[in-house]
Amino acid sequence: MMEFKRIGIIGGGVMGGGVACNAAQLGIHVIIVEKDEPSATFSKEQLSESLDREIAKWGITESDKRSILSRIEYTIDLHDLADVDFVLDCTPEIYDVKVSIVERLKMIIPKEIIIATNTGVLSVTDLSSKLENVDRLVGLHFHYPVPDRKVVEVVRGLNTSDRAIQVARDFVQTLKKEAVEVFEYPGYITTRAIVPFLNEAMHIVMEGIATIEDVDKAMRLGYDLHMGPLELADSIGLHTVLAWMEHLFKELGESRYRPCPLLRKMIRANKLGRKTGEGFYKYNEKGEKIV
Repeated sequence: MMEFKRIGIIGGGVMGGGVACNAAQLGIHVIIVEKDEPSATFSKEQLSESLDREIAKWGITESDKRSILSRIEYTIDLHDLADVDFVLDCTPEIYDVKVSIVERLKMIIPKEIIIATNTGVLSVTDLSSKLENVDRLVGLHFHYPVPDRKVVEVVRGLNTSDRAIQVARDFVQTLKKEAVEVFEYPGYITTRAIVPFLNEAMHIVMEGIATIEDVDKAMRLGYDLHMGPLELADSIGLHTVLAWMEHLFKELGESRYRPCPLLRKMIRANKLGRKTGEGFYKYNEKGEKIV
């Protein structure tokens, strides 16, 4: 199995920060690239607060936090990734943003280094066409919250090489998670299955059948779920959920993927979920749900 000593992560938000924390906790040095200094400062603060919450739950100690943070550095220069073992793009699931990252990486990252992109819906084949070595791009789909979720989808595009898949699987295994390999298709496994679930829950609320709290309680207790669909949507980010729905509806044309009007209304009001402090629920500055 491949050994990972230094990895690069582009985008230190909820997903990128989660992967970075997971990797650093296991002794891997992580370089996080942000678009500018304010973004880097914000990401650093968010990660520190996330670790503080783990300390409060007795999940880690203060010593563990210092050890984790000592292995994570921040930069705004992609050239700082020139000597890493593996690169993971965790920028938002916006096609033009992903394309821009891939096109810049091909000029910086050595040809033998595998590049992964974290996505739940976008085409790995399409993105790989922007590289000279089209076979070195692979998709990885992590789930929130990254440290607690033990499965990662490893997505094979039309051009993805066996070596790229193996390196990606090795990385997932290094993080002590299970890899599930899927061939590229809109939504893969988990996004395709979860989107109708979230959409239907939103329709139930919009139609006045039950309250937000009761919908989540019924699904959480009735099916032994960690959290209900609406709280889950808040955690993912309502803008991300909308992007998933729009992509799947466009690609597959099935009504179950057509975004609920309530979701669009909330996004227009900038109620994007946990990241903005309000979605279906309200959250404090630490991202904790206000009861």
